[in-house]
Amino acid sequence: MKKENTFKFALKLTCVSLVTFGLSACGVTAERLAQIGKEPPLAKIDNPVTQPDYQPVSIPLPEPVNVVQQPNSLWQANRQTFFKDQRANNVGDILTVMVEINDEAELENETERTRSGSEDVDLPSLLGLAGEIANALPGQVDPADLINIASSSVTNGEGSIEREEEISLQLAAMITQVLPNGNLVIYGRQQVRVNFELREIKVAGIIRPEDIQANNSIPYERIAEARISYGGKGHISDVQKPRYGQEFLDVVFPF
Repeated sequence: MKKENTFKFALKLTCVSLVTFGLSACGVTAERLAQIGKEPPLAKIDNPVTQPDYQPVSIPLPEPVNVVQQPNSLWQANRQTFFKDQRANNVGDILTVMVEINDEAELENETERTRSGSEDVDLPSLLGLAGEIANALPGQVDPADLINIASSSVTNGEGSIEREEEISLQLAAMITQVLPNGNLVIYGRQQVRVNFELREIKVAGIIRPEDIQANNSIPYERIAEARISYGGKGHISDVQKPRYGQEFLDVVFPF
């Protein structure tokens, strides 16, 4: 009876999962059907702070330093240059992010382990039970061979990882937040549509004003908590992805 209840519960759970997945798949299918013969739509220009996935940065910061104003002085302690600095330093200012990634990593591991053990214990009489066993199994029991333990194990492992990435691009980003310690939070997004393929580039992170170069640009290795995304969608990207039914089977099937 318990097995029957368990089977019914598993069947109901599977049905609920199929219905939920089917509804979500229908939404995706309806969206794709509505875009038949059309280019992927470009997102409208909007304030990134109002986006649903935008989260203000909150991290531990040092105590702010009070700037002492010097009367009758042409120099201010919070100025970086004597003349006006043209580099981005306020919310809404724009700077260029230089992404030059050329990484290559190769790792190989190999492990081999062999272990064997043998234990031979002789218990004549076997605590007085040898006679009882011999009577129960006449002619088939030798007390000298009642306990004999042997074990062996062999483990072999081999792994190899090889990755190579090369990305070269430039992207304009906007300062969305000035942290109390003077660091700047930046966010940038760029969309390019060529025929029926849409490419989207995103960059976000935290920078120091001192790392902004004279031409109002900053290299990506100077960005803390960097989030760089390069992807897209369209007819070609759709062909490269497996069908949603296959993805569902890959998740559900235990074998």
